[in-house]
Amino acid sequence: MSEVVKLERHDEVGIVTVNSPPVNALSAAVRGGILECVKAAIADSAIKGIVLTCAGRTFIAGADITEFGKPPKPPALNDVLSEIENSPKPVVAAIHGNALGGGLEVALACHFRVAVKEAKLGLPEVKLGLLPGAGGTQRLPRAVGPELAVKMIVGGDPIGAAEALKNGLIEEIVEGPASGGEAFVRKLLAEKRPLRRLRDDDSKIAAAKADRSIFTNAVAAMTKKSRGLEAPFAAADAVGYAIDLPFDEGLKKEREGFLKLVASDQSKAQRYAFFAEREANKIAGVPEGTKSRPVNRVAILGAGTMGGGIAMSFANAGVPVTLIETGEEQLKRGMGIMQKNWEATAARGGIPADAPAKRMALINGVVGIENVGDADLVIEAVFETMAVKKEVFGKLDQYAKPGAVLASNTSYLNIDEIAKATKRPQDVLGMHFFSPANVMKLCEIVRADKTAPDALVTAVTIARKIAKVPAVVGVCDGFVGNRMLAQRGKQSEKLLFEGALPQQVDAVVTKFGMPMGPFAMGDLAGLDIGWRSRKDRGIKSEIADALCEAGRFGQKTGKGYYKYEAGSRAPMPDPEVEKLIDETLLRLGRKKRIVSDDEILERMMYPMINEGAKILEEGIAARPSDIDVVWLYGYGWPIYRGGPMFWADTVGLKHIADRLSFYAKETNDPSLEPAPLLKKLAAEGKTFASLAAESKAA
Repeated sequence: MSEVVKLERHDEVGIVTVNSPPVNALSAAVRGGILECVKAAIADSAIKGIVLTCAGRTFIAGADITEFGKPPKPPALNDVLSEIENSPKPVVAAIHGNALGGGLEVALACHFRVAVKEAKLGLPEVKLGLLPGAGGTQRLPRAVGPELAVKMIVGGDPIGAAEALKNGLIEEIVEGPASGGEAFVRKLLAEKRPLRRLRDDDSKIAAAKADRSIFTNAVAAMTKKSRGLEAPFAAADAVGYAIDLPFDEGLKKEREGFLKLVASDQSKAQRYAFFAEREANKIAGVPEGTKSRPVNRVAILGAGTMGGGIAMSFANAGVPVTLIETGEEQLKRGMGIMQKNWEATAARGGIPADAPAKRMALINGVVGIENVGDADLVIEAVFETMAVKKEVFGKLDQYAKPGAVLASNTSYLNIDEIAKATKRPQDVLGMHFFSPANVMKLCEIVRADKTAPDALVTAVTIARKIAKVPAVVGVCDGFVGNRMLAQRGKQSEKLLFEGALPQQVDAVVTKFGMPMGPFAMGDLAGLDIGWRSRKDRGIKSEIADALCEAGRFGQKTGKGYYKYEAGSRAPMPDPEVEKLIDETLLRLGRKKRIVSDDEILERMMYPMINEGAKILEEGIAARPSDIDVVWLYGYGWPIYRGGPMFWADTVGLKHIADRLSFYAKETNDPSLEPAPLLKKLAAEGKTFASLAAESKAA
């Protein structure tokens, strides 16, 4: 018999147990083992009913993603499911942990399902740019109705056992999976209950067959946020087949949809992003077995927008926080904003009604840095100037307990320099959160020259605990994300001097899939910030300076690169800005030309990729995939393009290097010349991905 699946007989009940750690994924061995054991149980005349369950911490948590893109190994999952579904004896799936993707599809082929109360059930394939490929889109609507099926398949989020019970996805909530499953089979046998094959039961889809708007309205609600993505729409179509076609035809169409998506560039990019995120948890250059320091309480210095958002992230994860301000007024304001944010989320049904009070109770707001004493991790979120940061870190020596990790939430500043202000540089690192910190998933963790390995592991571990995606980076101006963004900013500004308009540049960038273009982003952040910083450094930027001199600071003044109607955040092109740009160019004796959208896209993206190559060369990022993680989770890079370095490989590095050389000459800008690493890879016909493969082989 199979090594990873075994069959035991408890008098008239056969128990089929999958035991393939860590998550019982549906590898060829697991599929073969289930098929073998179910066949054996059907053939054994002493067995009258069958339980399918799993050992370890979870039910089958999905497909074995490592098999994607490789030649398929028998048996096919659909063959296994047919054997289960056509069993003349009742088969009950007994679920604990997660029944996700192929795992839930296995459970749906069983005649009945039971689950423990903590179980989660879902079909998250859409998040990998796929749709369920083993009957999930055909059986789930028949189990729970098309509305909830659309929500689960097109949205990709799982549901809990209570909701599954209410909607008929499971029959019962049980104490233990195997024992609960066995008791349920005995009950079925005693009651002589007929088998329920979902494929033959159209009762839950009858209403949508009669009135298709039930289905189309559910799809419209779920695809609102799917701009640019293929999978949600293909998944919605597949659920539609369950309503419109006989089961076997629907199954065939679902399979065609799955095979088309699995070969698509979007799904390849989304699957790459999935692995890149996991890869980012591995920290290069840290001794094997380095343990995290314990973090039971966190202190956050500064209750402004960033500090408040960071505090919310910790409280959301149940970690107690000491929130420290310099005065009562600022503290009160910060605490009030957090309370309001949570109450608004609760009002929308995003968190339980009692959550705001519970989370506020975890935050102890106090005045004075001397209150950091009981914190295991201190995060400074004060004003972004070196002098202020150094002063704070100097004081932490006096008040923070020995061994506490001291983190700066800086987006640009040199962490080595900050660490010099304290007598314990080994405890100092950067934790760069992105705004709004309670929403954005990225945390750039900056390893300074003297950062101890266990301090670094602590930062990565705690970032994951508060549901952030950590990316470890080195010290340089702007780290990874902002350093690359600065190159895009430089080009967007230059394009205005050559004849492009803000709305044209932004339209190209948003069409590519970014949430907003550079000029709309400048308006949102406030143009006066850059203006002040330029004046401090004695730098001029004629167009941006002219806008600020005219009092156009962006959204907060109702006009910047765009104008904004009262109370609206929607940018509207403004003829005044066009006039101001024309006047500036005339004054500087610059000639306008027609700038094509293709040129704009290349000049927005290729210089960032070039900077990414420099970042890899300097060892600021350990892997190209770490750069992609930063852009996917910190800057809204479209997931279906996999991140800038992944996308560069799909465009071709030779093409990018050639175009950069061309623009360096055309615009008289030597900084656009391809970086040595980019040049080398392009000349050898290699990719950024080949670097990662080479370093793994080494």
